[in-house]
Amino acid sequence: MSRSWVPRGVAFCEVKGDHATQGFTFILLPNLSMNAFSSAIEPLRVANQVSGKELFRWQCVSEDGQPVTCSNGVPLGVDGTLDDIPSDDTVLVCSGVLPEQTLSSRISNLIRQLWRKGQTVGGVCTGAYTLARAGILRGSTFTLHWENIPAFGELYPELEPAEQVFVFDKRIWTCAGGFAGTDMMVTHIHERFGRELAGTVANMCLYRTPRSEEEPQKASAAAAIGVRNAKLVQIIDYLEEHIAEDFNLDEVAYGFDISRRQMERLFKRYLSTSPRKHLMTMRLHRARALMSETNMSVTEVAAACGFISTSHFSKRFRDRFGTSPHRYSLTVD
Repeated sequence: MSRSWVPRGVAFCEVKGDHATQGFTFILLPNLSMNAFSSAIEPLRVANQVSGKELFRWQCVSEDGQPVTCSNGVPLGVDGTLDDIPSDDTVLVCSGVLPEQTLSSRISNLIRQLWRKGQTVGGVCTGAYTLARAGILRGSTFTLHWENIPAFGELYPELEPAEQVFVFDKRIWTCAGGFAGTDMMVTHIHERFGRELAGTVANMCLYRTPRSEEEPQKASAAAAIGVRNAKLVQIIDYLEEHIAEDFNLDEVAYGFDISRRQMERLFKRYLSTSPRKHLMTMRLHRARALMSETNMSVTEVAAACGFISTSHFSKRFRDRFGTSPHRYSLTVD
């Protein structure tokens, strides 16, 4: 385990009584998100600092004990290997971009063993891929970053992630990456030590209002596209949820109690495009994500994203991204 670290600081929050130190081990995978990792570990450090007590201890390990490079190119040193994980630690797998390519059977097997022995385990950002490979997510509520949910669903169709900020369920902790690790840890600190310490930690992290477990990851469609027309937002949400289906846009409009012409005017006014073009853009970006994060063939991706043929998909993809799907998949690998 890493050295004790109770740094000095000005802010103080009294934590009365004696408390057993809780240990955390962060397993770092190649291409992990530094933002997600630091957001999860910093509240532990701040809790120790403001309380003046070693409430938490932590270490970082990698599969081979060597430094791990983050998705932003910054290398992170580690304290040891998988063999150095204490039997009472909470063990969190930290992942990031290209999660399928960084999966490790050894780490997945270890996570399964630790969980079955009674330890708490979890995943930060796309760490849920490792938990899924470990076979411990069936029947549990869990989450991962929204960008990776479509590809995850293609690989693990029997599992359904919740698009929440974080989840605590059955000794499995998961958070969506970004600043969700702070939300998760501040909530844990609140449950373990109370509101005052949790609030102090949040303030020290300049985190004004930590989000609750059930809150969605993304801003609403209205905020994302910068419009507040409820009908248009509902239609866009519907198209995204049924992206692989063969749409009859007249029927879509009818389902939202407007005419096809009215629907087209909404898209033109607020998005400067047509419903069909917007749907095509959504499908192409979904396809690009699947090819980035899965080993699906071009044909499989085309079908999963609602294209009528592989040739049609290839042409549209090249027009949008300036390269063919086949060439793009090679550059990703």
